[in-house]
Amino acid sequence: MKATKRKIINDPVYGFITINHPLIFAILAHPYYQRLRRIHQMALAQLVYPGAVHSRLLHSLGAYHLMCNAVAELRDKGVEISEEESVAVKAAILLHDIGHGPYSHALEQVLVQGVHHEQLSLQIMQEMNAHMNGDLDLAIQIFTNQYSKPFLHQLISGQLDMDRMDYLSRDSFFSGVTEGVIGYDRILKMLVVHNDELMVEEKGIYSVEKFLVARRQMYWQVYLHKTVLAAEKMLVKILERVREIYQLNDEGLKTQSALDFFLGEFKTEMNLDALEKFCSLDDHDVMHAVKVWSKHPDKILALLCNRLLNRQLYRSRIQAEEFDSQYLKEKEEEAIRQFHIDPADVRYLCFTGEASNTLYQTKDERINILFKDGLIKDISLIDNALIQQKLSAPVKKFYICLLT
Repeated sequence: MKATKRKIINDPVYGFITINHPLIFAILAHPYYQRLRRIHQMALAQLVYPGAVHSRLLHSLGAYHLMCNAVAELRDKGVEISEEESVAVKAAILLHDIGHGPYSHALEQVLVQGVHHEQLSLQIMQEMNAHMNGDLDLAIQIFTNQYSKPFLHQLISGQLDMDRMDYLSRDSFFSGVTEGVIGYDRILKMLVVHNDELMVEEKGIYSVEKFLVARRQMYWQVYLHKTVLAAEKMLVKILERVREIYQLNDEGLKTQSALDFFLGEFKTEMNLDALEKFCSLDDHDVMHAVKVWSKHPDKILALLCNRLLNRQLYRSRIQAEEFDSQYLKEKEEEAIRQFHIDPADVRYLCFTGEASNTLYQTKDERINILFKDGLIKDISLIDNALIQQKLSAPVKKFYICLLT
């Protein structure tokens, strides 16, 4: 394909993003991709950080922009990346989140049970590829790590991929949380390919360390903030309640959207018909459903929906130790008395769980540092490094959510 037109998109984080290839234009115009406009990147974090209302489409465009810069930098360093490979890896990063459903990670495995968003991304990419006469063949090979140049896949999915680099920068920008600010431009300059693997030049160590620390801080301060967690758990409990009481003849549960199918009839087989239904869903469908269900005669469902709509969320607490079982029992009894509910339903109003975050995953993804003398070391093994091996262990915290 030859470029026939060129457009620029004004992005609040990076400035101008250039679109200049027919395949990229075709992806942007596809209805499956346009659906990402209607899915919030940060789910319900907007209830804590009101500016965090940016979409998954905006994030994917940002990741595409960073990929354009990364490819240009690597080519300048003599890395062989053909024009076909360049377009394919950019197409793959544009589509890396195409399988996210409404409210993204908050409702994953809850709305469409038994199907991971990466599996959905691949299925949707394959369906789009059929529409595009095989133009996404190479992009899919790279996305699934089936291509002969592993570093191209690492740019899409790895410890230093363009996805993470954009969402940290973008989520920090829109939430106003400066702890997530990273030196993405310097990291891109430090990328290098050695033996077909993506690595970082020695002088980029400190920028990478800052990136990893920023990621952890964003998780605990934003993504797993106790009130964000409370809001998202409330939405999860709403869907769990609908699924528990769902009956095909209950008109009060009908939303006139594909939600009806996934909450009632879906049996974990993501065939073409189910995929089409999934690709019709977005955040608006879920919030419309919450409004409909807020008037349902089921006391638990109506209570949770009205509380979410009016931001009267669970009172939550996060701590390092598990919550005492006697304390939990006391809180459950309080909820039963206060809301006059059946003890069997108290799990909707009072429950505990755990959240974890890993700073640096050494098991399946590594950040290798290439030294000037040709020595290669994992960043966690470098002398005097901030990121030591012990920091690769997950940090686990426990939460409790109570309706009061």
